[in-house]
Amino acid sequence: MAKKLLIVDDSPTELKLIIDVFSGPEYAVVTAIDGEEGVAKAAAEKPDLIILDVVMPKMNGFQACRTIKSTPDLQNIPIILLTSKNQKSDEFWGKKQGAEVYLTKPFDPAELLKAVTGLLA
Repeated sequence: MAKKLLIVDDSPTELKLIIDVFSGPEYAVVTAIDGEEGVAKAAAEKPDLIILDVVMPKMNGFQACRTIKSTPDLQNIPIILLTSKNQKSDEFWGKKQGAEVYLTKPFDPAELLKAVTGLLA
């Protein structure tokens, strides 16, 4: 059965780049374009894993991650923060919000795929 991934990014270009990594039949991709929609889709879709951008309108990725991780029926969904914020303090803060993995853009598709397969194993 295909693993359901929720990809949340406000950039159509980045969204397409990320979706392209998971174009195989083993993944079913759901998308959202901001943190608020991401949290709503996480609740509605119950994905196996979430890939979240950080810098987004309405609700940023840190806030969305914290909201998802503090919701009892969503808290066990692994989250990868994939962002242009590349400071050690950003990574520390992201992991403190509950993210399992913190990757920076521009991302390496192989590294992202490895992180996803590792978390879903």
